[in-house]
Amino acid sequence: ILLLARLSVFHHILQAAQNFCTHQLGSSSKKLESPPKTRTLIAYLDIETQDAQKFYTYIGCDKRLLQAITKIFIDEETSEMETLNNMLLEMTNMIIGSAKVLASQTQTSHFKISTPHLYDDDYNTITPDFFATLLISGGEMYIAIKEHKI
Repeated sequence: ILLLARLSVFHHILQAAQNFCTHQLGSSSKKLESPPKTRTLIAYLDIETQDAQKFYTYIGCDKRLLQAITKIFIDEETSEMETLNNMLLEMTNMIIGSAKVLASQTQTSHFKISTPHLYDDDYNTITPDFFATLLISGGEMYIAIKEHKI
């Protein structure tokens, strides 16, 4: 059951990320089953399901994609690292918030989310249960979920 819960939550997050690409960025995305090829800035937050199951959720982007997203949202051609980090946190909140709405439309996938934080290590240090990389306008977005074992 725990595996199915993670898969369900992951599916909603992946769908929300693809919707973000389509509706916010005006770009299509291609899902890959391999990790990103470029250095990725990562944000994470905790998710707790209605069954009290907890997961770490990670969303990351390479700097090029993050700068393109920042250009769309705040019209900056070149941003300081602090601005890119803030955009990553906001984008993570938008995607996971959208996934929460998608999940609430089902009978089995309601969940609560925490505030996003920056992940200081590289994605190679994450051992996810499920992950995907989305190719978007020449950039990469990394999405992963891992059981939070207490």
